[in-house]
Amino acid sequence: MREPKVALLGMILESNRFARPANENDFRSLTWLEKEALLDEARAATPSLAAEFAAFVRAMDATGPWYPVPCTLAASHPAGPVERSVFETIAGTIENQLAAAGPFDAVYVCNHGAMVAEHTHDPDGDLMARVRAAVGPETFVVSTLDLHGNISPKMVDACDLIVGYRTNPHVDMIERGEEAAFSLRRCLASGTRPKIALAKPPIVPASVSLLTAEAPYGELIDYGQRRQAELGGAILNVSVFGNFIFSDTPDNGVSVVVTARDDLEIAQQLAAEIAQRAWSERESFVRTLSTVDQAVAMASDPAGPPVIYSDAGDNPGGGGSGKTTELLAALHAAGTQNVLYGSFFDPDLAAEAHRLGVGAEFTAVFNRSNGNAVWEKWDRPFEAPARVLALHDGNVVGERGMTRGRQMHLGPCAALELNGIRVVVISDRAQTADPVFFHMLGLQIESARCVVVKSRGHFRAGFSGWFAPEQVFEIDTAGLTSPVLERWPFEFIPRPSFPLDPDTVWKDTGQG
Repeated sequence: MREPKVALLGMILESNRFARPANENDFRSLTWLEKEALLDEARAATPSLAAEFAAFVRAMDATGPWYPVPCTLAASHPAGPVERSVFETIAGTIENQLAAAGPFDAVYVCNHGAMVAEHTHDPDGDLMARVRAAVGPETFVVSTLDLHGNISPKMVDACDLIVGYRTNPHVDMIERGEEAAFSLRRCLASGTRPKIALAKPPIVPASVSLLTAEAPYGELIDYGQRRQAELGGAILNVSVFGNFIFSDTPDNGVSVVVTARDDLEIAQQLAAEIAQRAWSERESFVRTLSTVDQAVAMASDPAGPPVIYSDAGDNPGGGGSGKTTELLAALHAAGTQNVLYGSFFDPDLAAEAHRLGVGAEFTAVFNRSNGNAVWEKWDRPFEAPARVLALHDGNVVGERGMTRGRQMHLGPCAALELNGIRVVVISDRAQTADPVFFHMLGLQIESARCVVVKSRGHFRAGFSGWFAPEQVFEIDTAGLTSPVLERWPFEFIPRPSFPLDPDTVWKDTGQG
């Protein structure tokens, strides 16, 4: 068998409909790699790009000869809908690269699955359809997607295999990239054409209810894996996508995607079975948060155990600004001591700390450059006397959890002491899912009474060495990622859907 010729590409963005639109700089500041530079970065010892992309390349390298054709991989931190011009630039570049270098045996598409654009609800599906049109019906198209993807029929129609993450916090990206590569090798060697089925019960959970270490979502994924094994090799992959509700699209909702080796009916039956199981457990997809007052009380109680809080309304990993000060102001006003708080996205404040130097005392002014855009309304100014504890250039490699081994460029960073609260300030918006955000500045997690992170759930994997599940609390703070769904003016999510519409009735209609 000759070596397979495989195109490599992707456009990664998780879109929060209510956040600032994603522009070209949002992609260029994280990942915008083409051709040999893309392949070189994927093969680097500590790649800065998506872990599943690097894993796919390394798995293909390890399993035999192949002819990789790196096209373009562009990725942004979570933000709002991508600007139309940016989407068209990236998609058009990929189309031109495919036209110039084809034909191909296969294409690997590394996307997130919850992207929204100014001009379309489903840019992921649009990009995949354009890839399919460019390479033709005989070329295998394989995609990896985040489990928060909003899966559309257009995405399913364009692909031969969709591989979704199975863990939240996301720690299995390497395994999923490898799975995509191994499955592609198997399909190419056998000539088998996989068949994909899609089932979508009308459940639109908030991300706080989509942790995979517990019910209902984790049990649903585990059930899918068990049923795949019980079907004796007939199924290539089972992926259960939880959706990203803040995308607010017609394709939101739990999506069960089952890929059979060659029998569509078996895939449809299993997808329907898992979807019905999800529907029967729908009431469990609702969580209760702790109030800010409760958070302050727990953090101020010297007799209680150490705790870690999710500043749930301001998760940069879901499009949050990384700038809200509600919980910080409350803890500071209460005089709460021995708190670590990370990380505030405030380049102006970080730059000032670097100018002043370690040991300097000054008035720290958060959000001094705040504007009047609708997505900035929660980024309230806050100021307090502060001392510069430590400085860092922000070039670090992740230590634990989803960013372990990944190169990160956070820009100038500072640790500030605010009367017993040590605050990390960064210059590139990112969620604090990894202890390296504190460790790079010499801050020790084990000595803190309370740790607060601007992260929704991924911090659980990064900080599990210090905090048991019963020491973790999600705080009901305001912001672009508040999981209290009643607060949001959703326009495009299919209705009725649970839990937005508690009386929703559903009977599977055999989608797929």
